[in-house]
Amino acid sequence: MLLQSGITENEIIQGFIEAINLIVSLDPTVVEITLRSLTVSLSATFFASLMALPLGALIYFKEFRGKRGVINTLQTLYAMPTVIIGLLAFLLLSRNGPFGFLGLLFTPSGMIVAQTILIVPLITGLTVAAMSNIDREMRYTIISMGASMVQSIWTVLREVRFAIFTAVLIGFGRAIAEVGTVLLVGGNIRGYTRVLTTAISLNTSMGNFTLSIALGIILLGVALLVNVALNLVQQR
Repeated sequence: MLLQSGITENEIIQGFIEAINLIVSLDPTVVEITLRSLTVSLSATFFASLMALPLGALIYFKEFRGKRGVINTLQTLYAMPTVIIGLLAFLLLSRNGPFGFLGLLFTPSGMIVAQTILIVPLITGLTVAAMSNIDREMRYTIISMGASMVQSIWTVLREVRFAIFTAVLIGFGRAIAEVGTVLLVGGNIRGYTRVLTTAISLNTSMGNFTLSIALGIILLGVALLVNVALNLVQQR
């Protein structure tokens, strides 16, 4: 049967078979792209967590004018189109931008910066939401016992550690599935900034469906692992 795209069902089945062979045989191109995707996204998640967790804790503990507005803004940024984040990162890192002197545009480091900007609001907002589920009596008890701000934040973070871990996993899932941001900032350079999502997009447009399917299976596998981890954490 001929599909509208001009590809037959047999070709699709054969493409899946060849894709599995590429994965099983540890094809160098597949391994290279996969490792780069994991490195960039894990690094972005790490740096985003370093910023987002303390920031979310401060927002939760501190009472200030406009606090509800800040939280609503963070929640709005959950749905921010990723190409806008990519454009913002591009402008910041471009030669004429404020951080152009760092030379990060079209580099893996620049992609890490872009993904970090993308998921910081998400992890921050989820951190605030997780802490908001803590009994306020516990919060007041910690403060009344003379705990410093750092000690109070650390204690509450430990109490909601499973929810925090869930927030971090969600951030990683969004980072590794991102295409628009890394395409604008990374440039999809072969052997240097090409990751799973951009490689799938490029190879599909070129008609190289076998490699696209192989990379798609890997990306789906990563998403499945993240989902399994989330379920395990939620059960705890």
